Amino acid sequence: MGHDIGQLAPLLPEPANFQLRTNCDPHADNFDLRAHGPLVRIAGDSSAQLGREYVWQAHGYDVVRRILGDHENFTTRPQFTQAKSGAHVEAQFVGQISTYDPPEHTRLRKMLTPEFTVRRIRRMEPAIQALVDDRLDRVAAEGPPADLQALFADPVGALALCELLGIPRDDQREFVRRIRRNTDLSRGLKARAADSAAFNRYLDNLIARQRRDADDGFLGMIVREHGDTVTDEELKGLCTALILGGVETVAGMIGFGVLALLENPGQVPLLFAGPEQADRVVNELLRYLSPVQAPNPSLAVKDVIIDGQLIKAGDYVLCSVLMANRDEALTPNPNVFDANRAAVSDVGFGHGIHYCVGAALARSMLRMAYQALWQRFPGLRLAVPIAEVKYRSAFVDCPDRVPVTW
Repeated sequence: MGHDIGQLAPLLPEPANFQLRTNCDPHADNFDLRAHGPLVRIAGDSSAQLGREYVWQAHGYDVVRRILGDHENFTTRPQFTQAKSGAHVEAQFVGQISTYDPPEHTRLRKMLTPEFTVRRIRRMEPAIQALVDDRLDRVAAEGPPADLQALFADPVGALALCELLGIPRDDQREFVRRIRRNTDLSRGLKARAADSAAFNRYLDNLIARQRRDADDGFLGMIVREHGDTVTDEELKGLCTALILGGVETVAGMIGFGVLALLENPGQVPLLFAGPEQADRVVNELLRYLSPVQAPNPSLAVKDVIIDGQLIKAGDYVLCSVLMANRDEALTPNPNVFDANRAAVSDVGFGHGIHYCVGAALARSMLRMAYQALWQRFPGLRLAVPIAEVKYRSAFVDCPDRVPVTW
């Protein structure tokens, strides 16, 4: 009967705009798709890119949480097709922990966790605050008006991660430029590959220096604690995962967060109503905005029934974090930004074994950025209508420019 249920699931065309948003909200096509249920089969660009006739789209909170938390039935390890045989084979991006399954995942996760303790984050906060203040000085010198995305949102997350990794100050500007060029999907593969190669060469040299003389940064601490039990390729993969997972995400959250708060100015004072309330503002922004629309595709490794639907072994499921966090199963009136709402267990940072290891650091950075911005510019406002704000083509949602005045 389970197979009948799975075969009865209608095959829907993939909406043209289901991975886009309108300002701070999911595109209307997302809501139209969810009207068919929390778990649907779709055919279109996404299934073609994964080499399948269809993929599943999960956008209900309970279904997304179930799939992200189920590493027994699903894997995020990429699959590739061998040109000669046509067979699908497993591949693993070495060190990129989001593509690992236990027990390898467990080993690497244990290495990372001590680097993101509350104590270590507290040690980083003065450097982050100095970085935030410096970027706001540049905003003040530029305007009004000024592009808050280029002068503030983009550099804060990128340069903070450079500090975490121990990238020398003189190298940081070029290092960040390579990252952004490599993640700019509007550029051709050949151009991005050249930047990727330069980026990898730099990481190779950085790791070699840490092997010779480990410092107190993220890489140095792992080398000192784990030595030869972690390979250079794993270290490079861990760095790459942190950068790809953090740079554009923080940039997108700062940019979109500013837009959301400017649209809801009555909630800005809550940033200064005490540490607990400030954290609630950040948490609600993360739920409401969810710039990482979807984590890595989940591949079923065996037949499994979810929400009455049969997902067959070999099927892919795309989990929409954005729509799961806009589900009434999570919180009432989910499409309203309300920093006074009761705390919820959203999936903005994922769920299960792949929950973002740097979540606490990201929250701290965002709180400091929003507070410092409105302390410096209490009369902040958009310099253009919000409909004119453009978004960049990247791995996560991020404004391209946020022109502001004050």
